[in-house]
Amino acid sequence: MTDTRLKPIALILLDVDGVLTQGEVIYNDAGQETKAFHVRDGLGIRMLLEAGIQVGIVTGRRSMALVHRCRNLGLTLVRDGIRDKAAALADILEETGIAAAATAFVGDDLPDLPIMRRVGVPIAVGDAHDLVKQAAVITTRAKGGQGAVREVSERILKARGDWEPLLSRLFP
Repeated sequence: MTDTRLKPIALILLDVDGVLTQGEVIYNDAGQETKAFHVRDGLGIRMLLEAGIQVGIVTGRRSMALVHRCRNLGLTLVRDGIRDKAAALADILEETGIAAAATAFVGDDLPDLPIMRRVGVPIAVGDAHDLVKQAAVITTRAKGGQGAVREVSERILKARGDWEPLLSRLFP
């Protein structure tokens, strides 16, 4: 069953800690921050990009691990170290020319609420804070950092009718 709410999505924005990662902040012995990203989420992001859907990052933290991951995935709409996520959303919408109604955001915690209230399709990961789940119109089965972004990616691609053609083209 496809979700018609996802059909108009032209832009998906993602929080990082708790969405693309399990929410842990890990420091190595040299004091450098490291992060673990799920490879299935990465493929989901690449498939969205391949289908012409823009993908961006809006996160409160800065880290070199994120910079490297975004570079690896080809993401250029990256806003890190953001205190005002609603302002970051407005900036991205102006830059892309995409309406808030055609935008989805995937979040997990309280700092995500302002942006979730302003997009067309607010989405919570399965282990999100209860208030975030209440603000969402969709909650994933998967937890953050454990394939939630891939789950959302597939649902968007299926709703738009892009899933089967993309599979045929990318994995003949």
